[in-house]
Amino acid sequence: MKTLLVCGMVMAACAAPAMADNPSGPYVGGGYGRFHLNIHNLNDVGQAIDTITDSNDNAYKIFAGWRLTPNWAIEGAYVNFGHPGERFTATGSDGRYSVHMDGFSPTLLGSVPLGPVELFGEVGYLFYNVHLTTNFNAPVADVVESTHTRSNFLYGGGVAVTFFDHLNLRAEYQQLDLSRYQNSNALWLVAAWRF
Repeated sequence: MKTLLVCGMVMAACAAPAMADNPSGPYVGGGYGRFHLNIHNLNDVGQAIDTITDSNDNAYKIFAGWRLTPNWAIEGAYVNFGHPGERFTATGSDGRYSVHMDGFSPTLLGSVPLGPVELFGEVGYLFYNVHLTTNFNAPVADVVESTHTRSNFLYGGGVAVTFFDHLNLRAEYQQLDLSRYQNSNALWLVAAWRF
């Protein structure tokens, strides 16, 4: 959250040379971020896991959208959350898990322009694939894998600034209400070109 706040302050400070952006139309862009995975259980692998620590990995997304008005936009994104993983302790065993998660997210964005700076919020849905790999070390080395396709609600918000009428930069926080991974979230730095 501190990263988002710092990025927002830097963007606001740089907003002086920015110009008013185009009020509507298509845009495309990409983002780089940090995904925080919060696992509640690893029931997919059929073991009683006693200790699980949260894990993080780098993430990226590419997207396209349409600004209906200066205040409303619709957006579709392909999102790849990387391969977060960590060690765990299970009943009579231990090992390491790794999760690969990617998918598509349609969202609705609402923004409040404040000159060149805008505050925005978003709601949407994430349709995603989860591939879980669990490597058990003892008593016998074993690898258990599980793959699922799911969909869950997401929401978020942030701050953005537009330069040269077209280049929109934003710092964004997303909360992901994922099955078995509740309270997972992502922080993004995003660049979009508004046509």
